[in-house]
Amino acid sequence: MTSAPPSRLLQLLLVIIAAGAIAVVLAVLPYRTFELDRFFVPKEAVLHVTALMAGLVALIGVRQLRLTAADDVLIGFFFLSLISAIASSNAWLSFRALSITASSLILFWACRRLALAGFGRALAVVLASGAVLGAGTALLQAYGINSDYFSLSRAPGGTFGNRNFMAHLAAIGLPLVVALTLQARSRLVAFAGAGATLVLTGAVVITRSRAAWLGMAGSLVFFVIAGLWLGGLARDPLVRRRLTLLAGGAMLGVGLALLLPNTLNWRSDSPYLETLQDVTNYKEGSGRGRVLQYQNTLRMALAHPVLGVGPGNWAVVYPKFAPRHDPSLDLDDGMTANPWPSSDWMTFLSERGAAATLLLLLAFLSLGIRSWRWWHVSPRRVQTLETLALPALLLAAVTCGAFDAVLVLPIPALYVWAAAGLLAPADGGGRIFELHGRGKVWLAAAVGGIGLLATARSTLQGAAMGVYEQSYRVADAARAERLDPGSYRIRILLAQRYYTKGDCGRTRVQAEAARRLFPEAPRPRNLLRACGASVPP
Repeated sequence: MTSAPPSRLLQLLLVIIAAGAIAVVLAVLPYRTFELDRFFVPKEAVLHVTALMAGLVALIGVRQLRLTAADDVLIGFFFLSLISAIASSNAWLSFRALSITASSLILFWACRRLALAGFGRALAVVLASGAVLGAGTALLQAYGINSDYFSLSRAPGGTFGNRNFMAHLAAIGLPLVVALTLQARSRLVAFAGAGATLVLTGAVVITRSRAAWLGMAGSLVFFVIAGLWLGGLARDPLVRRRLTLLAGGAMLGVGLALLLPNTLNWRSDSPYLETLQDVTNYKEGSGRGRVLQYQNTLRMALAHPVLGVGPGNWAVVYPKFAPRHDPSLDLDDGMTANPWPSSDWMTFLSERGAAATLLLLLAFLSLGIRSWRWWHVSPRRVQTLETLALPALLLAAVTCGAFDAVLVLPIPALYVWAAAGLLAPADGGGRIFELHGRGKVWLAAAVGGIGLLATARSTLQGAAMGVYEQSYRVADAARAERLDPGSYRIRILLAQRYYTKGDCGRTRVQAEAARRLFPEAPRPRNLLRACGASVPP
């Protein structure tokens, strides 16, 4: 985007995105009946509100749009995802997943506006601080701080609700911390960077998240090869001193994580050594479970190669392709234990098709290579080091996403796409489109419409969880279903409560609605049969 808006408008845009980056880390609901969604739903709401406000503010005063090759493939990725969503079986889940993609891309372009105006470094500091804040909440839980806003079953996840999700953001945020520390102008800022490195590395180690370990290691190796060796930064005496400081912070973080007693109930006597030994173990345990899940997910993708099964619909269709005792299925209800596979790329391949997945990978590749090449020819490499952080950050996200859900979740989606918009170099390439009159109105309407719908959906989901959690009568709980008719959990819980009261009429209504949302789930069929309904096997 190119324009000449007043600086106060850009300051407002900076404040909006910065506030969203911090709020998305901290947002949690206390409703333990909805153990995953009580973390995801409020964070999704923050993502959507931030994208809505940022997108509309960013469009004020814009006269031209400059589209690069990365923009073209991202637009193609979104429209293929949209077509896939329209063709999906569970529209509620499709809209939820698609709205995360839409809000993420809106933030990507809004952050590009900030970067072009010179506000990129300020927001990069906020993103790095947000990653440290999230890691800090996990460390608080690991060392004995209890809260209703932490998940006890997935400790130490802090306000993320899951230790792996927190570790992913720490790994993604570390390249920003390293870049900002190396170019810091004062010792105080450099020591703050070393402290941030201590927190991030300690949090990643203590979570035992193998995906985050690999992601962090990969990004640091890239930094060493591309920056210190090929880029010649190791010849700069100030950079060497700062690297020594960062290395000291990292080693201290690892040492404290390994040596300080914590409140985590690991089953192994040597949990961290065991995790290190199992990083590449695919023959047993969770590694074996991932391999089986990937095999079945690939079968699903081959059965739906063009558009996939629809964004967010992996959990709906996966039981069709999985044997009964698949480790990804919950033995109690026959549904998947998680709403997405243990890999972003398996998620995109099975839900949106091969073409959409390829476009997303091409976008990352284009952004990463372009950033590295631009930095490599820059005469001021230390001063522009945050540009080199982008391919390292994307590498961490892609690596973590190879083994866990990352970009499909609201926190890393906001951070990765905001960072990509901030750090991608503005080298003047691309095609320019004039933006005025009716075209600008339509673009603002699209941004506003998507943002409002997504925000309303997430807000109603959160309200429905609160109504159900605080209801003592079935009639009160039924209000939750009206607020969130697409919630399988509320539908099936209501059906069970009606059945317990002997009300088969209402049981059939709720169970049939739940069966339409998840046709392969056995619980709705069992309740329907118990009430005398004829249900196909």
